[in-house]
Amino acid sequence: MTIKDQLVADMKQAMKDREAGKLRLAVIRMARNDIRNAEINGKKDLTDSEVISILRKGVKMREDSITEFTKGGRQDLVDQNKAEIAILEKYLPAAMGQEELTALVTAAIKETGATGPKDMGKVMKAVMAKAEGRADGKQINTVVRGLLK
Repeated sequence: MTIKDQLVADMKQAMKDREAGKLRLAVIRMARNDIRNAEINGKKDLTDSEVISILRKGVKMREDSITEFTKGGRQDLVDQNKAEIAILEKYLPAAMGQEELTALVTAAIKETGATGPKDMGKVMKAVMAKAEGRADGKQINTVVRGLLK
């Protein structure tokens, strides 16, 4: 079952749950809408990795909102965004651990023959392709910088 199929099935279940599934239903509808817009703009059906990318953008956007709402003292909106993130993360693959990410970056450095910071682009490209949405670009960048000193 693809992620899009899972979203549809969960949306139907949330509709059946009525009051208990209102937030979940709203978040799933937003995610499906984002996916549908990307399909219309790209004029093609999205693969699971592309859907994961869209869902990660949604999580990132909400994390940024949490930072701003915390500064503004809006705890109600912080809690709502945290709940939305929890719902979206259900559809994302498990995040890569620090040791696994370090091993992946080390292998990419050997594979690309990188020797210093000037080769960071080559390493980032190789790691991003292998991580397949299981690690944040900022996190990968930090590890690559640390290993390419």
